[in-house]
Amino acid sequence: MTKTILHFLSGGKNAFSFLIFCAVLLVLPLVLSDFRLNLLGKFLSFAIVAIGIDLIWGYTGILSLGHGVFFSLGAYAMGMYLKLQSESLPDFMMWSGLTELPWFWKPFSHAWFALPMAVLAPVVLAVIIGIPTFTARIKGPYFAILTQALALVFSILFIGQQPYTGGTNGITNFQDVFGYSLSEPSTMRGLYIVTAIILMLVFLFAKWLVSTQMGRIFIAIRDGENRLRFLGYNTTLFKVAVFSLSACLAGLAGALYVPQVGIISPSMMGILPSVEMAIWVAVGGRGNLAGAVLGTLAVNFAKTYLSETFPDSWLYFQGALFVAVVLLFPQGIIGLLDRFRSGHGRAALRKKAPAPVARG
Repeated sequence: MTKTILHFLSGGKNAFSFLIFCAVLLVLPLVLSDFRLNLLGKFLSFAIVAIGIDLIWGYTGILSLGHGVFFSLGAYAMGMYLKLQSESLPDFMMWSGLTELPWFWKPFSHAWFALPMAVLAPVVLAVIIGIPTFTARIKGPYFAILTQALALVFSILFIGQQPYTGGTNGITNFQDVFGYSLSEPSTMRGLYIVTAIILMLVFLFAKWLVSTQMGRIFIAIRDGENRLRFLGYNTTLFKVAVFSLSACLAGLAGALYVPQVGIISPSMMGILPSVEMAIWVAVGGRGNLAGAVLGTLAVNFAKTYLSETFPDSWLYFQGALFVAVVLLFPQGIIGLLDRFRSGHGRAALRKKAPAPVARG
C-alpha cells in the first residue's frame, strides 16, 4: 500500500493536483471566517461518504440509495457520546418520563466504545443486509429500491422511539468534545483540520484499493459479473466487502459531521439525503474518486450559494442544475474536464503539425 501511494504521489498531473488540493485545504483556516470554515468542514465529511458510494456504485456498479442510514448510525454513536459528556440523563429522556439512562446508552459514555461503534454499527448492518441480498443476486434497480426501503424504515423507527433517540428533534445541545469546548473557534478549527486529514487518508486508501487486484475485481463485477462468476470467483463475497467498506466510510463521516454541526436527527437518515449523496457522485463523475470529492463540494457550495441568494426559489435552481449536468455532461465534472483537456491537446497537436503540402 505504501509503495502504491508513494508511486501515486511521485508523479503525474493527478498527483500534482492532489497535493495542491491538500495544500489549499490546510491553508484555508488562515483566510476563511469561522462560519465558512465550519461549513467547509461539513462538506469535507460529506466527501468521505461520496468516496464510499463511488467505490460501490462507480467502481462496482451497485447503486445504493440508503447510505443516509449508515451515515446517521455513525453520527448517532458520536452524538450519544457527546451528549453524555454534558448530561448524565439527556433532556429528551426526562421530557419523555425516563428517570434512568437506558442500558444500551451506558457504554456510549466511553470514547473507547462510542468511536469504534461509529464505524462498526454501519458495517454490521451492511453485512446483515448484504449477505442475503447479494446471495439472492438482487441487483440493479431492485437493490436501489431495497436500500431506499431501508432508509425509510430506519427513519420511521428513530422518529417513533422518542424516549431513546430524541424523535424528530434528534440529539443536540453538545457542549464539548474530548474536554474541548465546542463553542471555541480553536476547537472548530481543530475539527476541520482532523476532517481534512482523514479525507486525504481515505482518498489515498481508496486510490490504493482500486489499483489492487480486489479493485480490478470490483470493476469486473460492474462490467461483466457473469463472466467473473464463470471464472470461479465468489462475487457475493466481494460485493458484501465493498458494501461494508462503503458503510464504514459513511459511519466515519457521520462521526466527523456531528461535532461540527451540533445536531443529528432522522432528517439525515431518510430517502432524500440518501439520494442526494448519490447525486454528489453523479455530478462529479462516477468511477473517479476525485470526481466524487469535487462533485460533493460543487453541489453543496451551489446549494449554499443558491439558498443564501434566492431563499424562496433556490430549490428550482438546484433542480435545473442537476438536469443540466445529466443532459449536457453525463460523465460529470471530471468528464467535462477530460473533454476540455483532450480538446486542448488536439488543438496543440494541430498547431505543432506541419502544414499539408499542396499537390497538383
